[in-house]
Amino acid sequence: MAAVTTWTGREANALRKALRMSVTAFAEHLGAARRTVAKWSSRGDKVLPRADMQAALDTVLARATPDVRERFEALRATGTSGATVGATLPDADAHADTGDDGDGGSGSDGDVRRRNLLRGAAIGVTALPNVAPLLDALISPRPSNATAPSAQQFSRAVSAAKIDYQACRYERVLDQLVTLLPALRSARTGATSEQRAQIEVLAADLYHVVGSVLLKVGDRGMALVAAERSTRAAAASEDPVAVAASARIMTHALMSNGHDHQAVTLAGNAAGILDRATRLESTEAAAVYGALVLRGAVAAARSENRDTAQAMLDEASRVAARLGYDGNDRWTGFGATNVLLHRVNIALTLGDAGTAIGIARTVPLDKVTLAERKASLYVDVARAYTQWGRYEQGLTALRTAHEVAPEEIRCRPAVQRIAGDLALLGKGSIRTAVVDFAQGAGIRL
Repeated sequence: MAAVTTWTGREANALRKALRMSVTAFAEHLGAARRTVAKWSSRGDKVLPRADMQAALDTVLARATPDVRERFEALRATGTSGATVGATLPDADAHADTGDDGDGGSGSDGDVRRRNLLRGAAIGVTALPNVAPLLDALISPRPSNATAPSAQQFSRAVSAAKIDYQACRYERVLDQLVTLLPALRSARTGATSEQRAQIEVLAADLYHVVGSVLLKVGDRGMALVAAERSTRAAAASEDPVAVAASARIMTHALMSNGHDHQAVTLAGNAAGILDRATRLESTEAAAVYGALVLRGAVAAARSENRDTAQAMLDEASRVAARLGYDGNDRWTGFGATNVLLHRVNIALTLGDAGTAIGIARTVPLDKVTLAERKASLYVDVARAYTQWGRYEQGLTALRTAHEVAPEEIRCRPAVQRIAGDLALLGKGSIRTAVVDFAQGAGIRL
């Protein structure tokens, strides 16, 4: 296979397609910003990835399987649009992509760091919780010999799992879910006709937790399976609030698999259906509606659709003002403060790290009562500071997130990537401090 002398957006896009990755997944694989990879795709020969990205692409291609290399050569020869192409040298009018893609550092030192990152020399890797028993219980649950739980008992158990999830006690949640999934079958079998709708609502909530945990540990495909089961159970319950709540996890699962446009559509449609069915007259309906709209706003931002993201944020703010308090109705954690947290995340997603930091400074931390939400805020702040090149502040934010929720730091691959970036990009005493922190937090560098 001929080497790529100089990568342009066209070759980079061919490699992405050969790997059968979405734009979002490829960006995460490279450690680049999504908008950078999207620009390669849209501008083709007219854009040259910067030096550290050239090195990253070299390394990804070198590590590719023979099948991937064969597909890459075919795409490279014909062009990703199917038109035959000639020379592999870039167009004379092509210009280098020198914009900040969130990785910081370029030039020869950046090349070395990027090569080391992709070779696994310093990327953050830790022993994730064992999800195999959960997957077994999800795909082929074994019949339980225990007495079928009553609807009340099952409700308490699902609520306990929800509470532990929001407290970032993920290993404990995994143990609970392995028991609860077989118990669901027994609960369904033993339910009276009057209890069936309630059991299906609980089933939707249970599968929602399963999907959420799988997303935390990076198992995106099985999270989609769990989300689909949540959707089916909610539909069987005929409860419009449950249906909308299940759409939240499906929206999240779609986003994690790179289907951002579909996620925006789903969130918007599901929110509209809930509004028409309930007029948002109950606090639960209003909270689920607001949380669903916020999820759609994040998906819109990932699609670089600023107008839709802003419109959805404004709609969520309107509903939060109508609700009048920061609560946790139907496990949403929704309220005006939650809208602010999403504004931080969306600014960061759109590449506005400075704006994200500015918004984060206005968040009333005393009103962020859920550990999962507070830890996520500090993780976003750490990511923003890292993109901004302020590595010491990034490490401080990551340390704070660890104090709030140690398992959030230890279990999430996304957090591990931030720690890996800090270890690569920081210098001297900062790099030493990052390594010390990672060792203490259980992240192997």
